[in-house]
Amino acid sequence: MSLKLYFAPGACSFVPHCLLQLSGTDYEPAMVKLHKGEQNGDEYKAINPRGQVPVLVDNGQVVTQILAIILYLDQKFPDAKFLPTDALARAKAIETLAWMNNTVHPTFTHVFMPQKYSDQADVQAALKVFNAQTYKSLLAELEAIVVNGLKKSEWLSGTHIGPVDVYALTLTRWGSIAGIDPTTFSALWSHIQKVAAHPAIAVVIERE
Repeated sequence: MSLKLYFAPGACSFVPHCLLQLSGTDYEPAMVKLHKGEQNGDEYKAINPRGQVPVLVDNGQVVTQILAIILYLDQKFPDAKFLPTDALARAKAIETLAWMNNTVHPTFTHVFMPQKYSDQADVQAALKVFNAQTYKSLLAELEAIVVNGLKKSEWLSGTHIGPVDVYALTLTRWGSIAGIDPTTFSALWSHIQKVAAHPAIAVVIERE
């Protein structure tokens, strides 16, 4: 099998995992058990020295970083229409994905893994509280993106379900871990239920 995706349950690797399932292609999903430290083993570090997921391997060629993998899969499977082809619409979709990845995602990491940013227990506790509040405000911003986006089309990146929709689902699920009630964001909550009910997405949810 030429395509192999290394993923971890609940991680952002959920996004490319869903894209591969949506594409209808044959691929091998390979689970990396982060809680057991498998990402730090020599075998995995030989694939990705940074010890992170996701990693996509296509005919022996390794692609890391979620945005790079999304863009790669979008070009590899053009019929799936993961991202718009119109230049401006495509740029706006990538703009949202970049914000999700470089702002919302790291904020959650400060809540879920504060030990990455300090070895002091009191600082870790403060980081969790502060960033949980920040994360709530970011979900409110995501709610506005959903409201505006669904005025234009059925899905957030156009007429087809795509990475913006799936990343929105991921980030909203993380909100629950941060102690935030996702149902308070009614438009966002309604949309991610629709995303989760998609047959291909449901397969990935069950697998993870």
